[in-house]
Amino acid sequence: MRRPALSLLIFLTFIASCYRVPDRINPRVSCQTQDLHFSKLHTPFPPLNLEERHSDWGREMVIAHAFAQELDLYRAVSTYKRAEILVSDVNHNRKLEVQYDILLCYFLANRYDEAVIAFEKSDLAHVDKTFPAYHDLLLILYESYQELDCSEKQQQIMELIEKSFPDAAEKLRVSQAIRQGDLPAVEQFAAGFSQRSYLDDLLDDYASQKKSVAKAQLFNALVPGAGYLYIGQKKSALTAFLLNGLFIAAAYEFFHHGHTAGGIITLSFEAGWYFGGIYGAGEEAKYYNEQIYEKNASEILNDTKLFPVLMLQYGF
Repeated sequence: MRRPALSLLIFLTFIASCYRVPDRINPRVSCQTQDLHFSKLHTPFPPLNLEERHSDWGREMVIAHAFAQELDLYRAVSTYKRAEILVSDVNHNRKLEVQYDILLCYFLANRYDEAVIAFEKSDLAHVDKTFPAYHDLLLILYESYQELDCSEKQQQIMELIEKSFPDAAEKLRVSQAIRQGDLPAVEQFAAGFSQRSYLDDLLDDYASQKKSVAKAQLFNALVPGAGYLYIGQKKSALTAFLLNGLFIAAAYEFFHHGHTAGGIITLSFEAGWYFGGIYGAGEEAKYYNEQIYEKNASEILNDTKLFPVLMLQYGF
């Protein structure tokens, strides 16, 4: 009896491995404190003087700033664009300021493609560290290129950040590892701290709460529905168990009464439910792990201000 049971266990393990769901998580961690953060920030540019405020472009700037400070970004962009049209090319610094404010509006609205287009059409591509918002400009471009999967341009921006703002570059690397769920990289960064850090807390909390994708699939291979029960989905577990049980019972009855064709058809349906259940249990375990990780990572990234948007030093 032991040998058949062992053979069955090996066979089911093999079957589960054929439908193996990758254990690596793909979290979507979001920033929740943007409005509060920007209400405390101020513009890096000098205030408009009396003559500028009474100019056509200056009046547009005053209105645009009011919209932007309320994060009414759509109207702010429209008004900044009018100011850009009206401001003289001789007033180069103010034109750069307007172009940067347009870029910032697009970024805060998560319109990363338009932020990149605005940058590439502007004079901001030629600024250097003397530009008052240079630090924030690089952060905006880094994040925008990442969201657009422009890895080559993102790397070019990272090189500029490393050269001028090495501390910010290190924070971005840690932030990216956390947001991508790259646990080996997070462990490596955690090892670089002399004392226990928030990274250790993140790793420990995740390790203590995560479910094994392999176990969920193996359990479901052994007993349909057991994998779902393992991750706490009792209704899905009961449904899977009953459906598989009914199809197996129906197939048995067909074969037992000599209805071979009906038995084969029913068994083919059961195979779909059975193998689909194995894969589904793995997917649900992976999703369960992602939910746990996203919650913990989001709290840490917000508390430590490691989201690029929270690393910005200036507002409107």
